[in-house]
This record gives sequence, C-alpha cells and structure tokens, in this order.
Amino acid sequence: MDSVFNSIEVVISDFVSIPEVNPIDVIEIFIIAYFMYHLLVWVKNSRVWMLVRGVIIILLFFVLAAALNMNTILWLGEKLVTVAMTMLIVVFQPELRRALEQIGRRKITSLFSWNILKTGTKKFDDTTITGMVTACYEMAAVKTGALIVVENDMQLTEFERTGISLDALVTRQLLINIFEKNTPLHDGAVIVRGDRVVSATCYLPLSDNMGLSKDLGTRHRAAVGISEVSDSLTIVVSEETGTVSYAREGRIVRDVKEDELISELKKIQSTEIEQLDPETAEKEGQA
Repeated sequence: MDSVFNSIEVVISDFVSIPEVNPIDVIEIFIIAYFMYHLLVWVKNSRVWMLVRGVIIILLFFVLAAALNMNTILWLGEKLVTVAMTMLIVVFQPELRRALEQIGRRKITSLFSWNILKTGTKKFDDTTITGMVTACYEMAAVKTGALIVVENDMQLTEFERTGISLDALVTRQLLINIFEKNTPLHDGAVIVRGDRVVSATCYLPLSDNMGLSKDLGTRHRAAVGISEVSDSLTIVVSEETGTVSYAREGRIVRDVKEDELISELKKIQSTEIEQLDPETAEKEGQA
C-alpha cells in the first residue's frame, strides 16, 4: 500500500513540479517570440497569407481523409509531399526574396525593435471617404480617368514600390490634381492607406478573367486584377464613358451611384468582412 501511495506522490510531484529555468532559456524564449511575431506580421501584410490559407485548407482535407481512413488519398498525399514542398518554395520565392532583401536593408538596431503597438493598416475616417467620392464624381463629370486603390487589411507594399512614394492627406483637390491629364503623376494608380495617399503612378496586375466584358479597358482590368490578389477596394473612373465603378473580390461593379460607393467604402472602413451579395453581382460588367 505504501508503494502505491509513493507512486501517486511521485506522479503528482512530477505533474506540479516547476522546471528549472535559467537565463539562457529566457533569452531563447524571447528570441523565438521575436521571430514568430515578425513572421506572422510578414505573412499578414503580404500575399503569403492568401496562399497559406489555401495550404491550410488542403491540410484539413488530408486530416479528414486520415480520420475517415481514406488510405488511397493518404498514399497520394504522402507521395506528393516532396513535390509540394518544392512547389511551395517556387510559389513563395518572390515574397521570400523580398523579405530577405528587407532584412538586409535594415539597420542592426532596428531588428530588435518590436513595434508591437504599430498596426499594418490604419482605417480611414469619414472625411477621407467624402474626399475620394467627391473627387471621383467631379472627375467623372469631365471624363478624367482615375484609378484609386483603397487598402484594407492586406498591405500593398509590393505594388506601392512600383510607383512614386507620397505621404499626403487624402483630399478632393489632391486626387483631382494627381489625375489631371498631362501631369507627371496621372498615369497609373494611387494607393490609399488609412487617410493618406502613399504612392502614385503604381503598376497593377491585369486580370486575365475571360468572363469580363470585352469593352473594359486596361484601367478596369487592372482594378479587377488587384482585387484578385488582395482584399482592397479599387475605384475606377472611366475616361471614355465618365462612369464610376469599383472592383472587389475579383469582380467589378460598373456605373455606381455616390451612395453605393460610399456604402462600399464604409464596409472597407469597418473591421467586418462582407461579401458581395447576389443583387450587387448582377451589376457586374460581364455582359
């Protein structure tokens, strides 16, 4: 009986015992936490997060297959692991290279700054919405083309670097002046982050969606293209027709009214993620 109590006492003591922690362990914890934090910030602020979500879905599928004893699927997954790792390296190559370049450009002291309270994206206020909407419809009235990318949760640093860096408060006058014909900054897109225009004359990826209307020009296809690879909302002012459209989630809604555009900007302004409803989708320019 004593041996049983002794065994129980040993188990309890092992369970509640506090492991010895030395200064090196504390340093290791801080180093791991530091790199994990910056890794998560990097993933969140780049297109990697969208790719990671796809990988997570595939992994969940294989977990389900394991739970249901789908041996053939598991066998195929096991054989494809090596190929999948190579494919991931190829897919993530631009982002990995860019991350290493950013680390190389930073000063040693800046590598140890946490910046925990600094957020990647700043939501804009109602004054910014008013300035953008007013500028768009004033430009539409005189058929001045414009392309405004409103950043949401995913940072558009990759596309921001293709243009000319700015740091100016969003106003109606600023946007109209940027897109005025024959001015140095009118060609390309502007990127709005929070309440500020951070870059102009930016190059955006063109959508290769064959379902888009054939009468859509490069400006509209660029708007759809950036919405396919990010969670941004892009406003387009047509130089040919003088109409205002917006692109989001890989789709474009054409010839919208001011209240509709304000409503969509309000959705981006808030923290909730909302999908395009079917009624809105009917207005897409795919006919």
